[in-house]
Parts: sequence; structure tokens; C-alpha cells
Amino acid sequence: MADQEEDFSSLPLPDRFSHKNWKVRKQGYEDAAKTFEATPDESDPAFRPFLLDSGLWKGAVADSNVAAQQDGINALCAFLKYGGQQACTRSRSVTVAPIVEKGLSSTRAATKQSALEALLLYIELDKSEPIIEDLLPSLNNKQPKLIAATLSALTAIFHAYGIKIVDPKPVLKALPKVFGHADKNVRAEAQNLAVELYRWLREAMKTLFWNELKPVQQQDLEKLFETVKQEPPPKQERLLRSQQAAAEAAPANGQEDEAEAEVEEDQPAEIDAFDLAEPVDVTSKIPADFGESMASSKWKDRKEALDALFAAVNTDRIKDGPFDDIMGALAKSMKDANIAVVTLGANCIECLAKGLRHGFAKYRSRTMPAIMERLKEKKQSVSDALGAALDAVFASTGLSECLEDILEFLKNKNPQVKSETLKFLIRCLKTTKEAPSKPEVKLIAEAATKLLTESVEATRAAGAETLGTLMKIMGERPMGPYVEGLDDIRKTKIKEYCDAAEVKAKDKPKPVAPPPKAAPISQKKTMTKKPALGTKKPAPRPATPQEEPAPPPPRTASKSIPSKLSAPKALVPPPKTGLQGPKKLSGAAPPSLQSPRRNITPQDEDTAPIPSKLGRGLAGRPLARPTASSTTTSESAPSAPQAPSITPGERLELDDLRSEKEYLLRTNEDLRVSSSKLQSQIHELQNQNAQLIEDHTRDVLSIKAKETQLVRARSDAESAEAQCQRLGRELDRLKREFKRMEAETSPSATSDSIYRDRQSNNSGNSAAVERPASATQQPRVNSSTSLADSREMGFQRMAKSYAISPSEEKENGGLDVGEGEKVVRNRSPAKGVANAAPPARREVSGEGESWKRAAEVTSQLKARIELMKVGYFAFRRAYEFQFLTDG
Repeated sequence: MADQEEDFSSLPLPDRFSHKNWKVRKQGYEDAAKTFEATPDESDPAFRPFLLDSGLWKGAVADSNVAAQQDGINALCAFLKYGGQQACTRSRSVTVAPIVEKGLSSTRAATKQSALEALLLYIELDKSEPIIEDLLPSLNNKQPKLIAATLSALTAIFHAYGIKIVDPKPVLKALPKVFGHADKNVRAEAQNLAVELYRWLREAMKTLFWNELKPVQQQDLEKLFETVKQEPPPKQERLLRSQQAAAEAAPANGQEDEAEAEVEEDQPAEIDAFDLAEPVDVTSKIPADFGESMASSKWKDRKEALDALFAAVNTDRIKDGPFDDIMGALAKSMKDANIAVVTLGANCIECLAKGLRHGFAKYRSRTMPAIMERLKEKKQSVSDALGAALDAVFASTGLSECLEDILEFLKNKNPQVKSETLKFLIRCLKTTKEAPSKPEVKLIAEAATKLLTESVEATRAAGAETLGTLMKIMGERPMGPYVEGLDDIRKTKIKEYCDAAEVKAKDKPKPVAPPPKAAPISQKKTMTKKPALGTKKPAPRPATPQEEPAPPPPRTASKSIPSKLSAPKALVPPPKTGLQGPKKLSGAAPPSLQSPRRNITPQDEDTAPIPSKLGRGLAGRPLARPTASSTTTSESAPSAPQAPSITPGERLELDDLRSEKEYLLRTNEDLRVSSSKLQSQIHELQNQNAQLIEDHTRDVLSIKAKETQLVRARSDAESAEAQCQRLGRELDRLKREFKRMEAETSPSATSDSIYRDRQSNNSGNSAAVERPASATQQPRVNSSTSLADSREMGFQRMAKSYAISPSEEKENGGLDVGEGEKVVRNRSPAKGVANAAPPARREVSGEGESWKRAAEVTSQLKARIELMKVGYFAFRRAYEFQFLTDG
């Protein structure tokens, strides 16, 4: 056995990988892992056999022996870890499927972990798409155990790399099927995967599969999602090999780079449904007669056409197509007189902008101005629809594209349009991800500053909020010039809005800009060092170039000096006096003595040729004999002519100019301060003027209201006066009627006729004559005394509208006698006289009875008159009260 083991260990690793004995294979896997770990780099010869024959790994990861399989997967992990990207791409096609079938579903936990690690390494070394493509078919396997293991592996992959590395769309499409699996373990793993995807995608993931789940499953997932909502945004826990190399190669910029990396890692939480949805071709769903229906004169036809269009375009992502005619019709619908058509048109524009995103940018110029013109609509539902459409248009383009139209509509005279446009600008500043440029900031700030003086409080507050939001994006220092001239109250309000604003745009990278500039500076330093080292070499070169470059500098110097009159001539004698000494020393001193004074003598020798080159200028001095000069002499040479270049007169003139400049600066500063004060006073006066205008408008409205009340009161008084006149005329008519009725109902005529008839018929009977006289006298007295009573009775009778005929009134004497009517009708004096034919006694007795009855009737009439008086006065008071209340 020992010989056999020695023979096995002497076999090459590829032969041991394919050996029939599982122990040999197991030992070969272990030795291969150790060999891979000991390699210095990816190009080591140890990897070559396995790169050429990648089928060796298929048998290793799917080994029939469980123990050998575990070591085989471990060897594959070492091969991938140390072999690099080439090891990944060569072996991936033959190992992923066996790992999923045999490794992930293994009964050993260590084997499962190694299989999962191998899949993660494959993604780390290259990309995730091939691994996901090989994993998804396993979800259709008949074995629930394998499906659950695959779902668990997918959950671990998304947890480690996130959705930026691994595309979630193929997995989300396969989720509904596994949620309907009969095995509870599969459904549980599907829930875990859905929760992990929700950590990254949030509500955007629901658009692909949520409607295909059962209500009970939706409720269970919602409960699990509630716990995830409280967690912070997820981060990528495992980096790709390319990301690791980039992190190592990049310079360590400190905490700023870490902060930027954290911000970039937080970005996946903002993924929406558009990134996950598939484009849909909606042109086939739009009715063919859409244009004709929109041109119809009936608003119902237009509304039905827009309803059909909204049903077609209401999707998460729309495939780009020819929508020019549709956009023209929608822009025209913004001017429609029916608000239902306007609302539907705005909803359709919103859906198209959200579905097309950047493809909608070419239609912005046609739709956005039309929407903003309709912002004058005061109905809240219409304003909300228009605002949502504008937000969608802005999301499909950007602040730079929309800013021109926004600033144009901020000048609109309609306060409603101005207010809604300001709200839209504030939303744009809060949602934009790119900070505006300096010219854009200037335009926005100037427009918002002008709105601070508006008469409407809501517009002024919106202008302050705009400046505060812009200050949140750009910072307080860049916004200082625009806020400087405002009063303290407005500054405080702007600062409050700045503190409360929540924006997505980053501040301009001013502090980040210096580090890139530091690198060129260091390079410049190194470049200057190289000439410094090369200064030793140009020592033999000065003889040849000295004569060529010498003429140009003196010409420039001579041109500059004569331009200042005779100043340089005054400076010529001092150099001559200073140069005479060196001439004597140069002739007397030997060269051996000048060697220790090399820094001094070259300067004297250089100044010696100056008298011969005075015509060319003082700049010719350092070019005479710089054979042994150092870099210090070359630097001192140009500095020498700078000292005598300014004359005392010029210096005085320069001092005067400086003092004048300082005076002008102070004057300018004073003028600027006074201008700012005047500007603030102008703003205050404008505010006061606006307040006075508001008060004047309020007073005018109150005066108009009072005038309206006066007009109404006058009309009421005129109507009351007319009614009084009418009632007076009615009263006069009633008086005339009462007089007529009084004349008709007076009992004097009947009593006199009865008296006369009875006197003529019974002249001999004195007793009979005396009774009628007494009887007739009493009614006369009653009629004279009760004249007013009869009038009052007349009022009462007219108010109650009698039901008695005129003939009955004549028979009753113009009075309503009630129970005495029958007596008066049957036994009237006229009838008694006309039908009187009995003898004298009967006649006397009949006359006595008639007078008794007449007395009874009279007494009854008196009682009835008193009752009628009482009723009349009550009726009159009620009528007067009603008249006063109506008037």
C-alpha cells in the first residue's frame, strides 16, 4: 500500500483528478489547492494544465464521493482565487451547472458553503450575467430541494453584490412562479429573496410581479417589508476584482473619497419602475381616429379620445416612436375651454414624459409652454394635474433646458401663473441632481429677488423660498452678493428656508478641485529641478548664444525707457562712474587673483561693455561675458535695471495715482453702500406702496358695498312709499264705499215711511201714533251716534269678504245680524205695512209685537257692532304690523 501511495503521489495532478480511486482524487484535490495557494502570480505554470483542460473541474465539483466532492469544490475555489480572470472564463461554462445540481443541494453544510463561494468568486472575477443565466433554469427543476437551494444562492448573491452588479429583472420575472410552488420551503426561500430585493429596489420591484401574487402572499410580504423600511439603505458588501484594483490604484484622498463612495452606494435606493420595466409599443394601442376626435367640436368626443390615449400610454416604460402629432394635439388641448379635457391632456403628457424619459426631450418645447400658460386655472384638481405634468417633463430633461421658459413665465402679469411657476421652479431645484451653473444661478437669483417686492404675500414667500433652496445647493458664500442688499427680515426668512430645504444636487466641488492642481505643481517643481541640474552643462554654450540673443532684449528695454521722456538719460552717468573703477582693476589684477572672487568679478566684467551698448539699453550688460557666470548672476542681471527704471518724478506720479486709486475705491465703496441703502429703502417703499394699494382696494370695495346697500335701501323705500300710496288710495276707496253703504243702511228712511204710513192709516189711534214716534226717534239717535261704528263695521266687513248678496244687505239694513236675519226678512216694516189688512186691534197688537222685535234686533245689532269693533282693531293692528315688517 505504501508503494501504491507513493506511486499516486508521483502522478501528475490532472491524472489524479481523473483517477478511479476516490481517495486518490481526494488527495489530488487537496494537493492542487495547496499548489495554487503557493503560486506567486496568475501566470504560474501550475495553472496551465487546468486552463487547457477545463473538463477536469467538471468531474471535481460533481465527484460521486461526498468527501472528495467537498475537496474538489475547495480546489476550484483556490483555482479561481489565485488563477484570476482567465481561470474564471475558462472553467465557468463546465462547472456552474454541476455546482448548482450537486453542490448547492448537498447534504453537507461545508459543501454548500464552498459551492456558494465558488459562485461568488465567478461573479467577483468577471460578471454576474452568465452565473444568473445558469441559475435560473434550476428554478424549473422538479426537485423542490434544488429549487430552494437555488433561491438561497440568489439571495446570497444579491446580498453580497447588490443590484448594481447583478441585474434583478430576470429574477423578478421568475418570482411569481416560485411563489405558487406547492412546497413550503420553496415559498419561504422565495419570500427571503423578495425581501432581499426589496432592500435594494423598494417599491419599484412591485411593478413586475406584484399583481401576479395572491392577496394573502401580498399581505405576508407587506408585513416583512415593514421591518425592512426601518433599516438603513443597503451597501455592496463584496467588491469585484476590478473594483478592488481600482481602489488600490486610486490615491488615498481621505474621508472625502469615502464620503463620495458612500453616496454612490446609497444611489440604488432611488431606482424606479422605469429601470426595471420593458419598453412597450403603445402606438398600436392608440385609436386610429385620435386626431379627428381631438378636432371635434364636441367636448365629449375630445374627452373620449383622451381617455383612450391615457389607457394606452399609462405604462411604466414606452418604446420610442413618432409622437409628433399626438404631442401637437395634447398641446392644443391645454387651451381647451373644458377643464376635464385639460386635466386629461395633462395626465397624458405626464404618462408620456415618464414613459419616454429622455426620449421626451424633443417634445418639451411644444408641450411645456402650453402647460405653463394654462397655470392660470384656479381649480385645484386642474392645477395639480398641470404641476404633475410639468414635473414629469422636467424629469425627462433638466434644469438648463427648462430654465428659459420658467424665467419667461415668471414675468407673467397673472399672479396665479407667477405663483405656480415659482412652485415649479422650487420643485426643480429640490429634485435636480446637478447644481446650476454660475450664469443660471445669477438669472434665478435676480428673478427671485425681484419677486420679493410683489404685492401678493404668497409670491413674496415663494421668492424667498427659491433663494433659500438655491443657497442650500450653492452655499452661503456664492449667494452673498445676491442677498447682500436685502433687509434683515428677508435675510432671516431666506436663511430659514435654506435650513429647511432638502435638495439632491451636490455642492460645487470647490474643495475637491485643489488636489488635482497639486499634482501639476509638483511636476512643475520637478521640471524646474531638471534645468537646475542642467545649468552645469550650459557653461561651454554661452560663447555662441551670447551674441545672438543680445540685440533683442536691449531693443525692448530701449523702447520702453525712451517712452518716458528724459528719465533714462539722467540715469546714465551713475553707471559710468561705477564702471570706471572696474576697468582699472581688470587691467591690474591677474586672473589668478580673481578666481576666489568669481561671484564678484563677472558682475564687473559684465558691466564693462555697457558704455559701448548704451544705445541698446541696460539689458545688454549681462550678455557681455557670462562665460563663467552662475545662476545667481543671471538672476541679479535683470534685477539691476529694474531699480533705476523709475525716476523720482514718476514715483511721485505713481504715488498720486495710488492715492487717487484709493480715493476712488473709497468713493466706490461709499457709493455702493449708499446704493444698497437706497435699494433697501426702495424695496420698503414698494412694500408700503403695495400695502397702500391693498388698503385702497379694500376701501374701494367697502365703499362699493355701502353704495350697493344704499341703492337697495332706496329701492326698498321707494317700494314702501308706493305701497303706502296704494294703501292710501285703497283707504279712500273704502271710505267712499263705507259712506255709500252707510247711506244705504241708514234706518231713517224706513222708520219715517213706516211712521207716515201708520199715521195715515191709524190717525184716530193716538197710542199707536206715539209708539212709532218713540220707536223712530230711538233709531235716529242710534244711527247718528253710531256713524263711526258703522264705518268700523264697514272695514271689518270688507276684510272678511261677505258671502251675503246686496239684496240681503239691503234687507238687513247693511248689517250682519246673525240670528235676527230671519226676523228682519220675514217681518220687515215694509212688508208689514204692505200686507196690513187685519182689523184695528189686531193691527195694534201686531204693531206692538213688531216694535218689540225691532228693539230686540237693535239691541242685538249693538252687541254685534261692539264685537266687530274689537275684531276690527285686532285685524288692523295685525295688518299694520305686517306692513311694517314687510316694508
